[in-house]
Amino acid sequence: MRWLSTLLIPILASESLARSVGNLHQLSSRQTTQYAVKQPPLTTNWTDQVGTNPWPEYPRPQRQRSDWKNLNGIWQYQAATSLDAVQSPPFGQDLAAEVLIPSCLESGLSGIQATSAYYSWFRTNFTVPDSWSGQNVLLNFGAVDYEATVFVNGQQAGFNRGGYFEFTFDITPFVNATANNELLVYVHDPTDSEDYVIPIGKQHLVPSHIFYTPCSGIWQSVWIESAPANHITQLDLSGDMHGQVNVTVHSATGNSTSVRVAVHDGDSEIGSANGTSDQPFQFKVTNPKLWSPDSPNLYNVAVTMGDDTVDSYLGFRTISRGQLDGVERPLLNGNFTFLFGTLDQGYWPDGLYTPPNREAMEYDLKVLKDLGFNMVRKHIKVEPALWYRACDEMGLLVIQDMPALRPLENDASGATILPNESQQQEFERQLELMVNQLKSYPSIFAWVIYNEGWGQITTYYPELSLTEQVKQLDPTRLVDAISGWYDHGAGDFHDNHHYASPQCGTPPHDASRIAIQGEFGGVGHNVSIEHLWNDPTAIQAINQTYELDPDLDAWNYRSHQLLTELQDQVRRYACSAGVWTQTTDVEGEVNGLMTYDRRVKRVDAEQWRKDIRGLYEAAEERTGS
Repeated sequence: MRWLSTLLIPILASESLARSVGNLHQLSSRQTTQYAVKQPPLTTNWTDQVGTNPWPEYPRPQRQRSDWKNLNGIWQYQAATSLDAVQSPPFGQDLAAEVLIPSCLESGLSGIQATSAYYSWFRTNFTVPDSWSGQNVLLNFGAVDYEATVFVNGQQAGFNRGGYFEFTFDITPFVNATANNELLVYVHDPTDSEDYVIPIGKQHLVPSHIFYTPCSGIWQSVWIESAPANHITQLDLSGDMHGQVNVTVHSATGNSTSVRVAVHDGDSEIGSANGTSDQPFQFKVTNPKLWSPDSPNLYNVAVTMGDDTVDSYLGFRTISRGQLDGVERPLLNGNFTFLFGTLDQGYWPDGLYTPPNREAMEYDLKVLKDLGFNMVRKHIKVEPALWYRACDEMGLLVIQDMPALRPLENDASGATILPNESQQQEFERQLELMVNQLKSYPSIFAWVIYNEGWGQITTYYPELSLTEQVKQLDPTRLVDAISGWYDHGAGDFHDNHHYASPQCGTPPHDASRIAIQGEFGGVGHNVSIEHLWNDPTAIQAINQTYELDPDLDAWNYRSHQLLTELQDQVRRYACSAGVWTQTTDVEGEVNGLMTYDRRVKRVDAEQWRKDIRGLYEAAEERTGS
């Protein structure tokens, strides 16, 4: 019953709140420890470039406003002792230490490098530009793991649950436009402690081999922006291969308001339409250049609703499925495109969930694109919005996983830990959040609901209804209901995991669905200590790697063998996609195309480019296209 009790954050008693507000400007004499990067078990070439003004870019490229202010940088932090601490906020008090925002508290870049960040306070101050007079002030968070209670000038401004999703509070009633404003955030992050069953991906309080150091706190950007009272709260935007633009503009009030949407190619307007907020409408653009991995064409979009204007963008492409020569295939713009990508964990040794900077984040994607990959499977994590923008720009298709619940494990009584009814409902709510937040990015090709049975209830088959739910939320993409096993026939894909050799589309394959090798490869190669996550537990786990090759020549030869096997299966069977494990090493895993610090590339680039081209050529031979 502990989970049920913690679902509800206690509302502050009015008398306690009044006492705290009365002391708001009576700062304590606490000595706050100044920020300094902690030495993580491993660094990258970007660790020393982060500085104290990280991520200066506008964080939300698909709904961008011109009047905004970045709140990233040095904040204050201190640990709290319990969930009840939220009832006694430290208003007007200096906290124990400085912390870098955004960052994971467990990371070296945070300046904290915590080991048990269950309950945390964060504090900063901000001013509102004079030019925003008469406008509302919106406070935006890219993501906070896991529950955030937000106070502005001593008043509770809002509460959010879900560690991977953006959220916004209209803080106009709480802001003093002519003075310094105090922002205080209380964060509760249980990860996999006690009997909590929440979406956590690969995070574990006790990392072990394929499970990694957790991320707690404000790990994506924070910013304020100016907008009218009735402003655009969500923009659903897509374009298909025939030039049809589909739009829904969601408003703060929910009242029907006139909307104008204009599509631009450079300085030229190539299509526009008027519509009404909070209901879908469509219009046509004549002969647009289509988006694909070979030609990732994007168009700028301006959206006006009343007095609010936001900038966005779209790519014209259609994702579907169909039979070619009796085989179910994924189709992009009506053509079969063999999808080949890596399992991409999105972890960094210095920042954990938070990349050091934009250059570092894009480096991984550029390496993949240079080798010839046309896809990436974002593995049980949701990235900052700028990561998806980079995939859109580079032409990398994305198979997007829902962050998983706890992997299959037993509690103290020996019972398998699976979600109860309320936990399952919360998982489903957050699945909906993910789809709505990301569905306008052209690069996203398919959604994955469950990975390898983690958190998947088996007494009934929730993936059957969840697949339909996702398709209703986003009818423009495919759904991989089950990646790995416990497959009950839901979704568009029959997804097999097999290490190290692939088994893609081979019997007994479900011919009614698309065959995908959701994971394979995983061959490892150990490296010297300067490129390893220098933690004894992680190092001891290296021998758990599926295969370990003695040197890079052997590693590349073995990789060549496996890619040749996959090519053969593409020619002989129904194989339509493959996911190689993985982009980089992570902690105790040494099976990446690159080491965890990104300083060593294992790949023989010429060989890998040839083998990847061979996959695309095999698919063309198989289909006669």
